[in-house]
Amino acid sequence: MIHSFLLIGQSNMAGRGYLNDAPEIDTSHIKILRNGRWQEMFRPINPDRSFSGTSLAESFAECYAKKYNVDVGLICCADGGTSLDQWKPGEVLFDNAVFQAKLAMRSSALVGVLWHQGEADCREELYTTYEKRFVVLMDALRRELDIADVPFLLGGLGDFLKDCALDDNLKNYTYVNEALKSITQNNEMTGFVSAQGLLPNPDNLHFNAQALYEFGLRYFDEYEKFVKKDRCISETGDKDSARTAMEML
Repeated sequence: MIHSFLLIGQSNMAGRGYLNDAPEIDTSHIKILRNGRWQEMFRPINPDRSFSGTSLAESFAECYAKKYNVDVGLICCADGGTSLDQWKPGEVLFDNAVFQAKLAMRSSALVGVLWHQGEADCREELYTTYEKRFVVLMDALRRELDIADVPFLLGGLGDFLKDCALDDNLKNYTYVNEALKSITQNNEMTGFVSAQGLLPNPDNLHFNAQALYEFGLRYFDEYEKFVKKDRCISETGDKDSARTAMEML
């Protein structure tokens, strides 16, 4: 059984690391969903733009496949430059993610959701309501896909955004990070993945290839916390073990 992950958010989830700089990984057990079918992984995995690059999900999937000796499927639905409101229930991006995930679930177990977004919501009128709006999205996605017990990982925005000349509002990235952390503190089965110290491309907007490789490892480390917690609960008998997808780990 393939273990699949839904990838949603904007450009830093899609991946903008330069392909020529991307570290080599073992792709033999990584697949991507194309036209409802699993294909062998190739770069870029999330070609939302002509300049799409390497993604953090690649190293994440490599670690997962090696650790659990399974094939990993990536459901790539991220779209560069998109705001949180464009991902809310009823919007095209939300509906597409649900549709693609349901197709993937015909032949895989959906065991996690990876999210990275927020650069487009750095204006004051947006970051102040980010947490409330995101929880609406997350809860709706869980209901639509019946994944209440599946980890939802939220990646932090890069510190380099304060040096980006493209948009003065990006200096407010810290407030989005605070909202992301608060979400994980107030909602079960959610985890925050820090981007502290990770470096950008020259645009000071997108993580570079090496940073994305490291970011994927951090996402995996955060995911592992949920696997270990579930095993502890199952062993002590304090709660029914998590859903079948988690039990397979």
